[in-house]
Amino acid sequence: MQQEFSGIIMMIILFAVMYFMMIRPQKKKDKEVKEMRDSLTVGDEVITIGGIRGKVVKVNDEVITLEMVHAKQRIEFTKWAIGSVSKKGKEIKAEVAEEIDVTPTDDEEK
Repeated sequence: MQQEFSGIIMMIILFAVMYFMMIRPQKKKDKEVKEMRDSLTVGDEVITIGGIRGKVVKVNDEVITLEMVHAKQRIEFTKWAIGSVSKKGKEIKAEVAEEIDVTPTDDEEK
């Protein structure tokens, strides 16, 4: 009878150790990454999980638009594709944000 309880107790201890050593830290890390992605703002410099560096120029619910620093090319990514923020941007005024999203004129399209 004593051996049956000791086996059950050992299994409970094993699951407790696995939870505190593996599952709990992973959940904490996932929560921090989600908060980082939710706090992205225009002007932040980020690195995607694929290694692409860019500056955030537009933020939606699930999609962000990055502008590549050297090529001045814009690419849309889903938020989950952002791996880290390399530099937090300063808050820019609404006027500047609207200026960034200006549609091209007839001269620029040619």
